[in-house]
Amino acid sequence: MSPDSPPRSHNVLADPSWRPSPRAKTLWTVQIALSWLGVFAALLGWVVVDPDRRIWQVAVAVVAVPMATLTAIAVPRWRYRVHRWEVTDDAVYSRSGWLTQESRVAPISRVQTVDTERGPLERILDLSTVTVTTASSAGAVHISLLDRAVAEQTVTRLTETAARHRGDAT
Repeated sequence: MSPDSPPRSHNVLADPSWRPSPRAKTLWTVQIALSWLGVFAALLGWVVVDPDRRIWQVAVAVVAVPMATLTAIAVPRWRYRVHRWEVTDDAVYSRSGWLTQESRVAPISRVQTVDTERGPLERILDLSTVTVTTASSAGAVHISLLDRAVAEQTVTRLTETAARHRGDAT
């Protein structure tokens, strides 16, 4: 199946079918590694400033290094297994998260705007996030970390589908 496949039946509310780009795992790994840099910079500063506490510094390093490695390996893979999305003629579906998971369904008739977003790391990895703004107090639906070409196709499809559902989007 592909994002251009025929829509699912109106009566079936199943999990979304599509995953983000496999490069999403690389992005999440880089983000985790960057977040651990602060911990290791603080540890290095402590080592330089306080040479009398080497046993504690080694203990912190012995805990931090495996934790950083485990999170950089496990979390991106888990997130990749959880994250899903799908666009049908009737709705936009998304599921995201890893510790706390969120599922969203937005009827096409409620779509107000469709935007793409690409941060610096996303541009390097040729990824895009599609944001579907609806008339909902829950906020926009985000379809994260798609290949740029898939994101562009998705935006085109959503725009065309929403135009056919000329509701008031409220």
